[in-house]
Amino acid sequence: MSIEQKYYNVQNQFEDTAFDQLMQKRIHRVLLICSSYDAFMLEEDGRIDEQIFNEYVSLSLRHPPQFIHVASAEEAFETLQTTKIDLVITMLSVGGMDPFSLSKKIKDSYSNIPIVVLTPFSREVSLYLSKEDTSAIDYVFCWLGNTDLLLAIIKLIEDNMNAPYDVPEIGVQTILLVEDSVRFYSSYLPLIYKILFKQSRKFMTEGLNAHQKMMRMRGRPKILLARTFEEAASIYKKYNKNMLGIISDVSFKHDGVKDSEAGVALAKLVKKENPYMPFLLQSSDQSITQTAKEVKVGFIHKHSKFLLQELKDFLNNYLAFGDFIFINPATGEEVNRVSDLRELQDKLLSIPNESLHYHFKRDHVSKWLTARALFSIADVVKDLKVNDDSDIDQIKNDLFHIIAHFRMYKGRGIIASFDSDRFDEYVNFARIGEGSLGGKARGLAFLSTLIKKYPVFKSFEDVLISIPRTVVLGVDIFEAFMENNNLYPIGLSEVPDEDILKEFVAAKLPAGVEKSLLKLAQVVRKPIAVRSSSILEDSHHQPFAGIYSTYMIAHNQDCEEMAKQIGDAIKCVYASVYFKSSKAYMASTLNLIDEERMGIVLQEIVGQEHENRFYPTFSGVARSVNFYPIPPEKSEEGIVNVALGLGKHIVDGGTSLRFSPKYPQKVIQLSSPDMTIRETQKTFYALDLDASTFSPVVDDGINIRKHDLSAALKDGSMRWIGSLLDMQNYVVRDGTMGEGYPLVTFANILKYDVFPLAQIVKEILETGQKEMNQPVEIEFAVDLQTPDDMPSVFYLLQIRPIVDSRTSLGPAITVEDSENTFLYSESALGNGTINEIRDIVYIKPEVFKPANNSAIASEIESINDLLQKSNRPYLLVGPGRWGSQDPWLGVPVKWPQICGARAIVEMGLENYHVEPSQGTHFFQNLTSLRVAYIYLNTHLGQGKMNLEWLNEQKAVKETSHIRHVRTSSPLVLNIDGKEGKAAMLYPK
Repeated sequence: MSIEQKYYNVQNQFEDTAFDQLMQKRIHRVLLICSSYDAFMLEEDGRIDEQIFNEYVSLSLRHPPQFIHVASAEEAFETLQTTKIDLVITMLSVGGMDPFSLSKKIKDSYSNIPIVVLTPFSREVSLYLSKEDTSAIDYVFCWLGNTDLLLAIIKLIEDNMNAPYDVPEIGVQTILLVEDSVRFYSSYLPLIYKILFKQSRKFMTEGLNAHQKMMRMRGRPKILLARTFEEAASIYKKYNKNMLGIISDVSFKHDGVKDSEAGVALAKLVKKENPYMPFLLQSSDQSITQTAKEVKVGFIHKHSKFLLQELKDFLNNYLAFGDFIFINPATGEEVNRVSDLRELQDKLLSIPNESLHYHFKRDHVSKWLTARALFSIADVVKDLKVNDDSDIDQIKNDLFHIIAHFRMYKGRGIIASFDSDRFDEYVNFARIGEGSLGGKARGLAFLSTLIKKYPVFKSFEDVLISIPRTVVLGVDIFEAFMENNNLYPIGLSEVPDEDILKEFVAAKLPAGVEKSLLKLAQVVRKPIAVRSSSILEDSHHQPFAGIYSTYMIAHNQDCEEMAKQIGDAIKCVYASVYFKSSKAYMASTLNLIDEERMGIVLQEIVGQEHENRFYPTFSGVARSVNFYPIPPEKSEEGIVNVALGLGKHIVDGGTSLRFSPKYPQKVIQLSSPDMTIRETQKTFYALDLDASTFSPVVDDGINIRKHDLSAALKDGSMRWIGSLLDMQNYVVRDGTMGEGYPLVTFANILKYDVFPLAQIVKEILETGQKEMNQPVEIEFAVDLQTPDDMPSVFYLLQIRPIVDSRTSLGPAITVEDSENTFLYSESALGNGTINEIRDIVYIKPEVFKPANNSAIASEIESINDLLQKSNRPYLLVGPGRWGSQDPWLGVPVKWPQICGARAIVEMGLENYHVEPSQGTHFFQNLTSLRVAYIYLNTHLGQGKMNLEWLNEQKAVKETSHIRHVRTSSPLVLNIDGKEGKAAMLYPK
C-alpha cells in the first residue's frame, strides 16, 4: 500500500503556499549620501557592496542591493534624475545642505522613496535630532560600526512594503517591535533579523530542493517597527491574526505626549483580546518587573549585561524560533522536543496528552508551524479548536494523519534533492546528482505536475491517480561513472554486448551513490524497476522507445543485497547505451553515440505479490491519435491497449485488448466467441520475486516469467478483467464465478464501468496533448487489488510525444489503386514519395508457419546486414506483426535486424490475421524514423499486393523461408499521409 493510498481519505486538502508571490517589492539600489570620510568609516575598507553581499550570502539571502555613493546634495539630485533609486541613506554631514533640509527636498520630488538618516551615537547628537524637523525622514538609526545594521534597515523597509499583501493574502507572520529609542532599536533590529535568518535556514529544510528552499526563505516572519502607541495599536489591529508576538518599550508617545506607561497600556489591550499572545516588555526602570508579572507578560531590563541574550531567549522560547519544547504543564519540565515537521510526526503519538492539551489550547503548535512558513498545515492545526473537553487521543491521531497527508501532498510536482538522512516514504520524487534528468524522468516529472495542476485527476471516486515513488540519477552520475572508470573506449568499440556489459558491471559507481541506493532499499517495500532516461530519449522527433534496457529488482529484506542488485542493474542500463541495437538506432537517427548521456529512473513497480510473482492487475498504453481507426472511431479520439500483468506484454507486441476511450463497449476482438478465443491474451508477464533469479546479463528480462491465465485466476486478479467461456453452451460469460475457460475481456471495466478506465485515460490524453501541444503516448499500470478501505490506484508510468507524420505533411500526393500498382493499401503511415527502393525481402506466404518465426528473424538479419553495408534501402514484407516478441504473432525482430528497411509491410494471410499494434516500442520507433509502414490483408479485401509478380522475379538470395529479389529500376512508393493510403508502382 502506498503512502498516498493510506492517506487518501484524509479530508483536509492543502493549498499550495504561493512563495513566488512573496517579497515582490525589493530594495535594488541604495543612494548613500555622505562625505568620502563617512563612507570610508561606514564600510571600513571602502567596499560596502562587498560587505553587504557577503552578509547576504552568509544568511542564504538573494538580491543584495547596489550602493551608489555621492558626496553632495547636487550629486544626489543628479543621480535621482538618472537612476531608479529605492532607498536613500544619508549621514549627518552632507556637502551643500543639512540632511534634514535635503531629505525634505527629496521627499517633495520623490515621495515614495524611503529616507533613512544614520548618525553616530552620542548625547549631543540625540539633543540635536530632538530640535530638528524630521518629518521627511522615515527612520533614524544609530550607526554602531556593524554592517548588520544596513542589512536590518533594508529588510525592515522591505518588510514594511510587502506586509500589506504578504500577511493577509499568504499568511506570513509578523513580529511587532514597539520602541522609540534610536539607540535601542538600532541594537534590537540587527539581532532580531540575525536570529530570524538563522531560523529561516532551519525551516528551509522543509523544502524538497534548492529552489523550494530559497522560496521558503521568503515566507519568514516580517518585523514591523512602531514608535508610538497609536502606530503600535494600528499594526496590532491590522495583523493580530498573523502575529507571533510583541516586543515593546514601556515609555513612548501616546496621544502625542510621552507616556511612561504606554507599553503597559498596550500589553493590557493585547492580553485582553488574546491572553496567549507572547508579549515582552523592556524598560530601563527595574520596578516594571512587578507590573509585568501582574499583566502576565515577560520583562527584560534594558541595562542588563545580558540584554541581547535575554532577547534572544525570548525569541527562541516564546516566538517559536527554536525547537518546539513540549513541557509538563504541572512542573514546567521538558517532556520532548522537535526541530521540524518530520520529527513532530515521528514523536507526536508518544507525547503525553496533558502536554499536548496545554500547547494546543494556547495555539503554540500552530504558531511554531507558521514561524516555519508551513502556513497551510498551521491553519488546519489552529482550526482543531482544543478546549477542556477535547478528546486529545483523537486529535493526536487526526494530526498525525494530517501531517502525513501534507508531507505527501507537498511532494506532488516537486523533484526533491535526495538526502540520505531525510529520505523516507513521504518523498515521492527525488533526484541524485545535479545533471539533466533525461527524457523519461522529465516526462514523469511533467506528469506529476499535471496531476497536481488539474482538479479533474482528483475527481474520480475511490481512485487515486499518481506516479510511483521515483528516484532519478542525473546524467552527471553517468558521466562521472564513464570517466572515472575509463569506459568510453570499450563502450565505443565493436566488441560483443556481453564483453561491454562485463566491463561496466565490474566498474565502480561514483562516490555517494551506493549510500543513496542503500537508503532507497531501506525505505521501499516493493520491487524496483531500473529504467533508462537518456537525454535523447522521448524527444519530440526521436523517442528511442524501448531501445535501452529496463531491469527489475525484486524486493529483498537484505537491504545491502538489494542495493547491490540495483547498482548492478544501473550499470547494465548504462552499458545498454553501447549495445549493438543502440548503435544501430543511433546510426539511423544520425545521432552520435558518444553524445548520448544516460539518466536512470528507479521506480517502484506497481502491483501485488502473489506467491512468488509480482504484477499489477493490468497495464496499458494509450495514444491520443489512432492511426488505424475502425468506424465510428475517429483518429483524434485516441486508442488504448490493455493487458493483464506487466506492460512488457504490450510494448513487446503481445496480444492485448484494443478499445477507443470514446467507445469502450465497442471491442471488435470480443464480437464472437471464436474471435474472443483467438484474439485475446493467453499469457501474462510477472516478476519472479526470488531475488537470486536476477543477475547482470544482457537480457533484461532474465527474472521476468510468463504465466498462463490459470495463475491469474488463482491470484484473483482476473476478477475485474476476466470472463469465462462456457464450453457446453459455447458462450462467453462475464466475470470469473463458475466454471469455464478463462479469457481476458475487461468486461466488468469496459461494459459495467466498475473502474472508470476509459474516462481517466480520455482525460489524461486530452490534458497531455494540450500541455505538450502535440499527440502523446502514455504508459500506465493499475492496481485494483487494494484493501477494502483503500482506493484503487491508476499509476502513470511514462509520457512521450508521438511523431505523427500527418502533423507536418508536405505537398499532397494523390494515391489511387490502378493496374500499374504492385502494392496498394488504405492503412499506411508516412507521407511523400520514396523512389530509391530496388530490393524486396519477403517471407514466402505459401510456406509460412509461425513456429519458424524465430529462425526467420536470424535469416532476415543476415540479409539486412549485407544490404546496409551496400547502402541499399529495401522493402520488407511479411505476415503478422513485425517486432512482436511473441513469435506466434509475428517475426520477433529487433531494430538492428531490419534497420536498413525503408518501408515495411505487415500482411494478413487466410488463416493468420493479426491486428497491427499501435502501442509497441517497435511501432513507435518505426514511425519516428519515417520508415513507411503499410498494412494490408487481401483475404479480407483490405488492399492488394501482386505476389505472383514478386515470385517471378529472379532471387538474389533464397532460403526455405524468405526470398530477396532486386528490380532493374526503382519501385516508386507514394504515400498520402492525410488519407493514410499507399501505392507502390511497378518498376519502369
